[in-house]
Amino acid sequence: MELKGKTAVVTGSARGIGREIALHLAKAGANLVISDVNEDAGLQVIEEIKRLGQKAIWVKADVSKSEESEKLIQTALSTYDRIDILVNNAGITRDNLMMRMSEAEWQSVINVNLTGTYNCIRAATKSFMKQKSGRIINIASVVGQMGNPGQANYAASKAGVIGLTKAVAKEFAARNINVNAVAPGFIQTAMTDNLPDKARETLISFIPLGRLGQPEDVAKAVLFLSTEASAYMTGQVINVDGGMVM
Repeated sequence: MELKGKTAVVTGSARGIGREIALHLAKAGANLVISDVNEDAGLQVIEEIKRLGQKAIWVKADVSKSEESEKLIQTALSTYDRIDILVNNAGITRDNLMMRMSEAEWQSVINVNLTGTYNCIRAATKSFMKQKSGRIINIASVVGQMGNPGQANYAASKAGVIGLTKAVAKEFAARNINVNAVAPGFIQTAMTDNLPDKARETLISFIPLGRLGQPEDVAKAVLFLSTEASAYMTGQVINVDGGMVM
């Protein structure tokens, strides 16, 4: 699964799953555009990619804002002349029970997770259509398929990402542009590292494989969808969840 000479834009790639996706794509030979709102962490990822012998640039962008998403894509195009892979990974949580959830908590999650994905796809559409090729990988979540108490906003945003993926896949298929989604389950990140032991054990009890996933588990699925190995796949949702949703 080689990406030599390809250019990838990964949003939300300063930390966690996004960082691991960017590093996996770089190891496969891609040049990267790293984008996030966390500049210090993002610049560290740039240095890691350069040590792998690949080119990388940093673009600070809040994808919930259409003008910043447009700037992100235009900067990528002006630097590398083309984009081959767009990974929409930027996402946030603002968990609360529905009866207590404020409008601000609802809207902020929808704005970043769903509207941010739309903004980046729309900004890149002309480029992908013109070159008649490309890969778009949207990071969804199993929560968007099965729901989760206290995460109505997050579940709605990720269910929306899945629907958006399928609609855009049908629109772009005739131009040889593949659009797919990856839906992670419970992945070991800084957030899960802070869970009490009992809460962690409860999470793991829902996972048939009996362990939390690792960021690289998600990154490997994204890498597969970025290459010619997945050339006959579009409009699909790949669950990386240890068997939670069967």
